[in-house]
Amino acid sequence: MQVSLQSVLSREMNQNRSTIVTSKQGDIDGDGEKDNVFLTANKTPDSPFWKNLTLVIRNGSTNQYEQVPLKNNAGYNPTLILGDFTGNKRDDILVVIDTGGSAGTIYAYVFSYSNGKLTPIFDSDAFNENYKYDVAYENQYKAKVNSHYLNEKYILDLTYKGKEYLSEIYNQNGVLKAPIEGWVNPLSGLYPVDFNRDGIYELEAYQRIAGRYNADSLGFVQNILKWNGQAFVPDRQNVAIFGGGI
Repeated sequence: MQVSLQSVLSREMNQNRSTIVTSKQGDIDGDGEKDNVFLTANKTPDSPFWKNLTLVIRNGSTNQYEQVPLKNNAGYNPTLILGDFTGNKRDDILVVIDTGGSAGTIYAYVFSYSNGKLTPIFDSDAFNENYKYDVAYENQYKAKVNSHYLNEKYILDLTYKGKEYLSEIYNQNGVLKAPIEGWVNPLSGLYPVDFNRDGIYELEAYQRIAGRYNADSLGFVQNILKWNGQAFVPDRQNVAIFGGGI
């Protein structure tokens, strides 16, 4: 049946030369019937790049289609994940798209059916605007990350970076040769995890911390986001660093 539905949708989209990138089934509107959820797009010839990405829902009860354009509608490896992110006993929709940039960032959206319509309840652009940070190297082989959204700071131990790395920026007494500022990249990962095992997924968000340049990774800021009835808010925030040899 799924193959048949995809075939019908493909024929309907043929005039626009769109194709189905991926599909899932779930009860989106809570009526007890399985709905079909698709991501459609135009494929770039000889490239894994997709453009004109569109979310399409085929209602399991009415067989009617609903198309939802995505704000950032081009990228790589577009992915659909269905699950209950809000506790509404329905399948919400998570869409993740790789931007293809050197920082490994993503576009991500969550949609939930409410009051008879599909509503966006998470937007990676809005997340990136809210979750801002300062990163500064400090004396004695440390870096400090200030999280403005939560008004918290984290101190990173840089000794795992090795003597060669440290000698380039510190003198023999562990004092910085010159001020250095890093930054935290936009969202690079968003993963549904049911931490409480209650059937409701939280969102685990990753942002990579960069040092002197983008490939100079210092670790990740991890935010666990939980739905509070109106928005996804931070349940907790952590910073993880890479390990070094013993």
